[in-house]
Amino acid sequence: MGLNIVGFVEKVNGNEMSYTTFAEKYLSNNKPVVITGLMADWRARKDWLFDDGTPNLHFISSSFGNSKVQVADCGSREYTDQKRFDMTVAEFIDHWLKLSSMEHGNLYLKDWHFVKEHPEYTAYTTPQFFRDDWLNLYLDHYHMHEDCDTYRKRDNVSCSDYRFVYMGAKGTWTPLHADVFRSYSWSANVCGKKKWYFLSPEQRHLVFDRNMKNSVYDIFEEVDDTIFPNFTKTIWLECTQDQNEIIFVPSGWYHQVHNLEDTISINHNWFNAYNLSWVWDLMLTDYKEAREYIEDIKDICDDFEGVCQRNLAANTGMNFYDFFNFMVRFSFANIVQLSHLAKSSASADWRSSYTAQNLIFNLESAKDIAIKMKLTCLSENHNISLDFGSVLEEPAFLELCFQLERTYAFIHDKHEPTGDKKNFLMDELLDMGLGKLLSAVVCNPENLATLIDDALLNLVMSPNKI
Repeated sequence: MGLNIVGFVEKVNGNEMSYTTFAEKYLSNNKPVVITGLMADWRARKDWLFDDGTPNLHFISSSFGNSKVQVADCGSREYTDQKRFDMTVAEFIDHWLKLSSMEHGNLYLKDWHFVKEHPEYTAYTTPQFFRDDWLNLYLDHYHMHEDCDTYRKRDNVSCSDYRFVYMGAKGTWTPLHADVFRSYSWSANVCGKKKWYFLSPEQRHLVFDRNMKNSVYDIFEEVDDTIFPNFTKTIWLECTQDQNEIIFVPSGWYHQVHNLEDTISINHNWFNAYNLSWVWDLMLTDYKEAREYIEDIKDICDDFEGVCQRNLAANTGMNFYDFFNFMVRFSFANIVQLSHLAKSSASADWRSSYTAQNLIFNLESAKDIAIKMKLTCLSENHNISLDFGSVLEEPAFLELCFQLERTYAFIHDKHEPTGDKKNFLMDELLDMGLGKLLSAVVCNPENLATLIDDALLNLVMSPNKI
């Protein structure tokens, strides 16, 4: 029996849509979309392709061939994924070029951290709709793990970022999955064509076994209905993504992807205030599973909670403490931006601007997650202590604030901010009557929720603020 495909993914011209419209229609509604018209000025389109639109593999090999990458063997399954191994880009391309014109490739280069490895080469510019990227912005300045030395440098847990290049010959593919952290993702076809099959989050349970432990690997192979009894009830969306088109994949949507032609794509995973709840819900679910798995050693383990958190980090990519530190720093940064906007605005109705509304929404979303966190082990201090004043003095935090300001200036005002980035920290908070925040110490989610409440009360609700 074939797939029950009932619809197609909408396609829109990105030059005819504002960021606010995109956020309201697709981010907020968690809806997939294909966007055209956003790749015209990318250097990758010029350097990485021949005039006929096929990949210039010789250029890529000669320019970036020494990079070590992960390659998937699309014909070999290993547990829930394809078997992977390490190669250099040059070795991978050499294999690709040896294929005859009649052969379909089995090797698929995935998760190449191109931006981190080649920062001097600007292959592309992240489109406006995807700039509000808290995940990669944070990782540009901080490690995800506070105890990052305990993790291997290049494993999947301590990834330096989630910006990738994928390269594969016609016939390569990716099995059914939902993205890391249940993040959003976007994927841009520099060349080639892909076929996507989407399953909405509401139907997730239909592709799992009776115990909700294992999901279907390949939706086109014979699916055993004794193992996956509900698979025949699934309803799918289908999409063909052409060259120079970008697809937005929302949180929690399962998808399987096939390269219909030789393809090079640029992909980001990211999250922000719109999908924080998806990230937290996944972590909480994975935590409960990790805890249940080792419950039998609880009475003999000196640090049972620590073991649970280490297992969570290994399985999910971060643990409660990593995510909490991330949330605190991003909340601090949004408070700084909101105070900077309030002080620099000449108009009394600054609160109604798109940027102000974005920052307020960010903080309210962070507060909602903090309230949910209060019901976990994070309700106790566990040696977590981030004080506002000290964080404001971190060079990494200063740069994080500046990049966040640039992000919202670009997506809402279409310009880069001017002025000295060093002028909008402690002095501005004092000028805005927020001096008591400088002594605030956040040790648990309740502290964070209170801090956000105080900041919003002083900056947004107070009639005396500009």
